[in-house]
Amino acid sequence: MLPAIAITDLTVAYRDRPVLWDVDLHVPAGVLMAIVGPNGAGKTTLIKAALGLVRPAAGQTLIFGRPYAEQRRLVAYVPQRGSVDWDFPTTVLDVVMMGRYGSLGWFRRPGAREREQALAALDMVRMADFAQRQISQLSGGQQQRVFLARALVQDAQIYIMDEPFQGVDAVTERAIVALLRDLRARGRTVVVVHHDLQTVPEYFDWVTLINVRRIASGPVQEVFTEANLRATYGGRIALPTPPGVDRLSEARSQPLSTAMD
Repeated sequence: MLPAIAITDLTVAYRDRPVLWDVDLHVPAGVLMAIVGPNGAGKTTLIKAALGLVRPAAGQTLIFGRPYAEQRRLVAYVPQRGSVDWDFPTTVLDVVMMGRYGSLGWFRRPGAREREQALAALDMVRMADFAQRQISQLSGGQQQRVFLARALVQDAQIYIMDEPFQGVDAVTERAIVALLRDLRARGRTVVVVHHDLQTVPEYFDWVTLINVRRIASGPVQEVFTEANLRATYGGRIALPTPPGVDRLSEARSQPLSTAMD
């Protein structure tokens, strides 16, 4: 089976400074994967380069074996909430219906069917009652749910999300986790830039550790180890015990203090 995402020899530099260096990454279809690493590790750059939002110095990205430009309709992207202009005057329902534009093309406007799809997606994220609310009037967690609904209405095969848990309350975080698990259960591939090491074993089944280079990638129980995390973050670091992995006794009482983005 072709990997959902195949990244080969990816290098990205800003002003001659490498942000990603010679990254190879294969993401199997149907996994729920976290991308983790320290500040400045290149996590957001990695997904933006894969989506064609950042021009790489070298390398390529294939979606189910074909270039992203040919497969973009198979991919839904949820950016960081802080990168969005939430003061733009539009309603929650309109934002979600924007997710259907890729399927409609330039010359068709969304109609009754698209409206029903958008309302169904809002219901999935428990935001149907806010359909006519201006997006600027929502809380941070509510805004994040709206963007998730916009991705859901695309009915994509791959969902790429940049820090979907950032700045949300506990109720929203649980709702997002349930949604991600539902997508995985339906055979979708979900890739999430994530910052909280404590929840990686609980939320995800696949993980990629990155710090400019790819340190390791694979099933959480195999890859999410103290040795790999030290290689990623440097120094000693404590984490919850993944299944089948023994923690170093010297780290058992050490608090998690490494800075992450």
